[in-house]
Amino acid sequence: MSASKKNSGGNKSHHSSESNSGLSTPKSGSKTPRSASKSRITFARVANKIKMGKKVEKSLKGEKNQSAISQDEEDPNKTPEPYSCTGNFQADFTELCRRNSMAAIPPVIHRARPPTQAAPESSKPEKGKDKGKSAVPEPEPEPEVDPEGENAEPPPKTYVVKDKFEYFKPCVQVEMENYDKPETVTEIYIRGWKIDDIMMNTLKQCWSVMEKLHTINLWNVGLNGETLSIMASTLPSIVNLRTLILDGNVVTEENWHELITDESPVQNLSLRHCGMTDKGAKSIGEALGTVKRTNTKLVTLNLAGNQISDQGAIDIANGLRMNRTLMSLSLASNQIGDKGAIKLGEVLSRFPLSHEEVVERRKQKSSMGSPDRNKSPPPSRRADSKDRPGSVRSSSQHDKSDKSKQKQSAKTKKDAGKGGKEAPKEEEKHDKSKGKKDDKAAAKKEGGTSSRKASLVADTKNAAKGKSKGKDKGKPSQAEPEDMGDSSFINPLTDEADFIDGQLWVPGNRLLINLNLSRNQINEQGMAAILKAMQYQTTLALGSKSGGTGLMRICVFKNKISSDHDIVRKINDIMLPKDPFYKPPPQTPEAESTS
Repeated sequence: MSASKKNSGGNKSHHSSESNSGLSTPKSGSKTPRSASKSRITFARVANKIKMGKKVEKSLKGEKNQSAISQDEEDPNKTPEPYSCTGNFQADFTELCRRNSMAAIPPVIHRARPPTQAAPESSKPEKGKDKGKSAVPEPEPEPEVDPEGENAEPPPKTYVVKDKFEYFKPCVQVEMENYDKPETVTEIYIRGWKIDDIMMNTLKQCWSVMEKLHTINLWNVGLNGETLSIMASTLPSIVNLRTLILDGNVVTEENWHELITDESPVQNLSLRHCGMTDKGAKSIGEALGTVKRTNTKLVTLNLAGNQISDQGAIDIANGLRMNRTLMSLSLASNQIGDKGAIKLGEVLSRFPLSHEEVVERRKQKSSMGSPDRNKSPPPSRRADSKDRPGSVRSSSQHDKSDKSKQKQSAKTKKDAGKGGKEAPKEEEKHDKSKGKKDDKAAAKKEGGTSSRKASLVADTKNAAKGKSKGKDKGKPSQAEPEDMGDSSFINPLTDEADFIDGQLWVPGNRLLINLNLSRNQINEQGMAAILKAMQYQTTLALGSKSGGTGLMRICVFKNKISSDHDIVRKINDIMLPKDPFYKPPPQTPEAESTS
């Protein structure tokens, strides 16, 4: 039994081995489906590996390029390309702040204005339309109700409510001619946040290319001597700048005179509450005018609320001696006493010339009396010759002159042969011209100094006319109208003078029309000097060539002297009719009938 079982087991294993061997050894030249599928899988794997290899190479190249770019950006030695401003203030300012790596860039916004109220529409019907139709009244809007059930107040119409602390955030406010064109910024307002050197240099680059900018207002921005110098250096490049307001900036260096140099185009300057002392007032007085030079552009100057005393007022008055351009001066809320008021009154009436001014007056008088002295000598004949020597050139010129003389003599002979009619006419003309010359010589002997004065006035008028004609031919540029004003300016040293007590006295400043001396420390003595100056300007008819109407408005209230004092009353009586804003009270019918 055991043997047969073994044999049967052996047979089974033999059959199974045979069957397995038959499956594993196929016939030659034939492929099974399992091997084909394997080959396809291997081919796909190889193709995927090739594609993945290419993608890896591309990604590695991209990472290398990005790393190179990042290295270039992070390279501190490489200088970035300079930015050229385009005139669009908002874009230029933002880009320059970004390049300077500022943590917070102040936004550029439109200056806030009070909301305008729309005009109420008329409820009357138009003619020819809707006749007989009664106007239907519009229903009133229902009042808003708050969560508690009470009527809520409507939003205000006279002001705009902003978020908390938004008003105090740094920003740059602008005014534009056309809000659709960002390059038409005309006014810039910066208030209440500090401007350091970096920010001032940024603003300098933007302002220099803004053609429409005419007003800059920097209130309480913490200026110092360095930032003020940076700002003063960029003023000449702002061609149309007219108004500069720097109120509330206390500068210890007090280099305010840099703002009103000869190159500065500023016409209206306000330096209120800047802590200015006599040091700054002295530099401003020298910038207004000296014997050698004067400022010819500044029209209004506001120095209210500073610490200017008598010495500072004297220095400013010395600047007004030669200045004939400033029309409005405010020295309110300072520390000016009687000495400063007396000096200002002297400058407004008439004053004696110093030794330096007398010397300068003589120089100008001599240059005006002999205008040919300053002319350059005529060019020599050798200057005209380019290729030939002077001897050959001169001989040829002599030959030409001899030929021309011969021709003229031949013409005169022909005219004489025609009948001799024209010759007597020429003799008559010659005699008339001689008679006129003799008359002029006699008039000169009799007239004396009066003819010299008339000739000086005529020379100045002709010179001004000649300049204006030349400018008309050459199409004047933007800066030429200001030069025309300078050409008509005559130095007060050349005005008429009176010799009194061994000194030359000249008329004072009559171009200043507005003076504010309120809230100072002026007493009776100083106020009397001002009254004397006002009386001099109104009563005496000065024949000064500088012209001017004199003061038209003066403020002297809230000084040490009472407003009810006789001197103050006399000043008000003199100046009240001159005030352009004064309106006389209307006359009653009884007064008109009596008049």
